[in-house]
Amino acid sequence: MEPLGRARDWGARGRSSGRAGVDRWRAKWWHVGQCTIAAGLAWFIAADLLGNPTPFFAPAAAVLSLGTSYGQRLRRVGEVAVGVAVGVLVGDLLVSVVGAGAWQVGLIVGLAMSAALLLDGSPLLVNQAAVQAIIVATLLPADVAAGFTRWVDALVGGAVALVAATVVPRAPLRRPRLQAGEVLRKVGRLLRAASEVMTSGDDGPATALLADARSTDHLVRELRSAADEGLAVVRVSPFRTRYRPDVEHIAGLVEPIDRALRSTRVLVRRAAVAAHRGSSMPATYAGLCRELADACDITAGELLTEGVPMQLRERLVTIGAATSRVERTGDLSAEVVLAQMRSVVADLLVLTGMSAVEATDAIPPMAERDP
Repeated sequence: MEPLGRARDWGARGRSSGRAGVDRWRAKWWHVGQCTIAAGLAWFIAADLLGNPTPFFAPAAAVLSLGTSYGQRLRRVGEVAVGVAVGVLVGDLLVSVVGAGAWQVGLIVGLAMSAALLLDGSPLLVNQAAVQAIIVATLLPADVAAGFTRWVDALVGGAVALVAATVVPRAPLRRPRLQAGEVLRKVGRLLRAASEVMTSGDDGPATALLADARSTDHLVRELRSAADEGLAVVRVSPFRTRYRPDVEHIAGLVEPIDRALRSTRVLVRRAAVAAHRGSSMPATYAGLCRELADACDITAGELLTEGVPMQLRERLVTIGAATSRVERTGDLSAEVVLAQMRSVVADLLVLTGMSAVEATDAIPPMAERDP
């Protein structure tokens, strides 16, 4: 049975890996399409319009400049162009003087990288200078005319990349909202599950819940990536500038959403510890946790519909006020759970437009614990 079980595990991992690959392609299909069209267009311009029969550097510069993300595209175009120029220049000059061979290639690469470091020092520029110098020294003829043609090809590829970079679908602009909603829905699910653990005191579900909470770091990383990509789009594409206020608004929500998830993870951990040790939690704590989970779900839904969750403010303030009146047990886990619920309330209030200070002030101080 063990080989069969192992085979099932491998099959499950293979299916999971396959789904992850499909998800990655769906997230980047537009980038693939852009690079595909840009490479073909750059070759057409350099070969059919400018007359270079083998314009290798044109599609290469276009694809390298576009990359697979929207961030820093303008800088990448400049770095690729300068890197190609330095590599071609050093390669053409030195090959014509010292020829080609093992030590000559090493010398050419060292000088090209040194020149690139003196000019800028970015990894992309330095690597491009080295790679293009190798290509010139080993594969292409060394003459002034060929060197100029290669430089023109690089400019063509960079120019095509710049034009392609301005043509961006709306999908990257909606992705930050979608991901923000996903994180908040996860916070809601964790809070609801924590409430059930507080009620039942069952150690088994508590352990599973804790493992689930610990596996959420990638959600915030994806949210930050989506926000950065959305900002890059509205800064690069003149056709999407009207979406800039909305994208900047969502980018400003990343930190409070991150804090809400972190606070929820701490809450889940203490609820799991209490269940493991057999400590009971006040029933009011579980009830407030459920109310907070409902508020997270509502907030997530409104973000997905591009609304601003302003009407939640009164509800959240009510929950925050309730946390200041509940009984205090003196148990460490219960105290931490209560404090983290208040932190989540404050973070969600920031999503409604409050500042961090206003959100904190909106939640009354906790009542003193009975001696």
